[in-house]
Amino acid sequence: MLKAVSNTSPLLYLYRIGGIQWLPKLFDEVWIPEAVKNELKAGRSKGYDVPNPDDYSWLKVISPKSTPSEWLALDLGAGEITAMALALENPDKVILLDDMLARRTAQAAGLQVWGTLKVLLEAKSHGIIDKVEPYVSKLGDSGMWISAKIKERILKLAGES
Repeated sequence: MLKAVSNTSPLLYLYRIGGIQWLPKLFDEVWIPEAVKNELKAGRSKGYDVPNPDDYSWLKVISPKSTPSEWLALDLGAGEITAMALALENPDKVILLDDMLARRTAQAAGLQVWGTLKVLLEAKSHGIIDKVEPYVSKLGDSGMWISAKIKERILKLAGES
């Protein structure tokens, strides 16, 4: 089975739609860097509805040994940069990212990138969920911006259009 490194947003969105428990069914391991844990902790301290990594025994906090200096000049958050650095050090792992700049940067570095929508498609293909559409709608309600074109593409890929 696959192994993953996650940034903050996939954990946040999956948590908000009731899908965070799909991750240990799709991956043998899910790692987050300390910066992602800190971003989630900061969100909770401000009263936002975010997951607490300590509540998930399958979620491991592992920080990268180093970070490519050229990434520091990009308009990316600490969670994205350290998650990508951790995935770069462990290229057998899928990186879970939603931000387009982060996704493009990770792909340019040769990493296998999944977004939250790919997690939905995989959850359906593994029989974890029956339909993708209700969750795509919930993602929109949870604050994820999904264009009509992307929604149509995801539903087509899921065989639901």
